[in-house]
Amino acid sequence: MVATRRPEVPAYLVLQPQEIPFDDPHSRFLFQKHFVATRAAYDAFGIEILIACLARVQHEAATQQGLDYLQIFRNLEKIQHGGRNLWFIEDGAVVTALLPEDY
Repeated sequence: MVATRRPEVPAYLVLQPQEIPFDDPHSRFLFQKHFVATRAAYDAFGIEILIACLARVQHEAATQQGLDYLQIFRNLEKIQHGGRNLWFIEDGAVVTALLPEDY
């Protein structure tokens, strides 16, 4: 069942369009696996924002019936969280929140 309301994420973090079409066979990830975050992502954004962003990605994955393994939140505010972007990657048995420099 798809939730009708999108989870609220801070307005300065914008989920970017994925690089592949939603109907591509590689667009199959639901981001429902065990969730972890790198120390840098946790320190930069905090657990509340990480959970809100994960919920948004999960909502979009359910709506589209799968997403690409990499989802990117672009940080529009250079002051907020050092202007860092936030990535979510589903790989194997985990979904990881990380900063681009962690990759």
